[in-house]
Amino acid sequence: MVTERLNLHLVSDATGETLNSIARATVSQFEHVSILYHRWSLIRTRFQLHRVLEGIEAEPGPVLSTLLDTGLREELARVTDRLGLTVVNVLDPVMDMLQEEIGEKAASRPGRQYVLDADYFRRIDAMHFVLAHDDGQAQAGIAEADVILVGVSRSSKTPTSFYLANRGVKAANVPLVPGLPDPPGLAEPKCPVIGLTLDPPALIEIRRHRLRMIAHGGPMRQDTTDYVDQDTVKDELLWARRICNRRGWPVIDVTRRSIEETAATVLQLMEAWHNRQKHGATPP
Repeated sequence: MVTERLNLHLVSDATGETLNSIARATVSQFEHVSILYHRWSLIRTRFQLHRVLEGIEAEPGPVLSTLLDTGLREELARVTDRLGLTVVNVLDPVMDMLQEEIGEKAASRPGRQYVLDADYFRRIDAMHFVLAHDDGQAQAGIAEADVILVGVSRSSKTPTSFYLANRGVKAANVPLVPGLPDPPGLAEPKCPVIGLTLDPPALIEIRRHRLRMIAHGGPMRQDTTDYVDQDTVKDELLWARRICNRRGWPVIDVTRRSIEETAATVLQLMEAWHNRQKHGATPP
């Protein structure tokens, strides 16, 4: 089937993250289209909008918008109408519903979700925490973690931790290494501990890619062969899973999960852990 090419303009008066997320979620459902994204962010004046309109005229395509300023929206609508293009103001349905339910008119101020409030500084603090406690570093500070991720090398602990930090979660990640004692922070953890695992073939491929990057395309060192040996990797994963089972730590198989999906599952398990703590049950 022929792949269709489509220009898609994302016009935002803030960072554009909302539109990026919506576009990713929707476009992924279409297999036979090649999307050329045109991202226009921080559009808050007529002068800035004129640059956007010139871009839309040069490469016509549908428009997704989160503009809140009435004047800018009207000017954008005039041009898209003239060009016969569709524009969707993606915030309108939710904004209308909330205005009706709350009985208050929305403030329509661009970028209000990015103010320097307590949530913002909590995310910054969490990011600093992840940097300081990545890969088992600074064991003394693990007591301050909101969650501890454990798993063998290259099991997505670090990227998941950074994604959680962007949600304001202090995530420490600790490698499980056969032959080494468990880090002291795992003896009596004060927060949920969650294991990450994946299928041996997937882990071997990730590790091989990592080794190639380190070697810059050169030959693999002899002392790294166990790191990607099929039987050794299977034993390593089984050993790590047994540790988690023995400690009662839940395990997430990340083989076919994106980092976002893994993080969402971590947040669900954290909530379940805190609910058990609240009701006096012994956490698994």
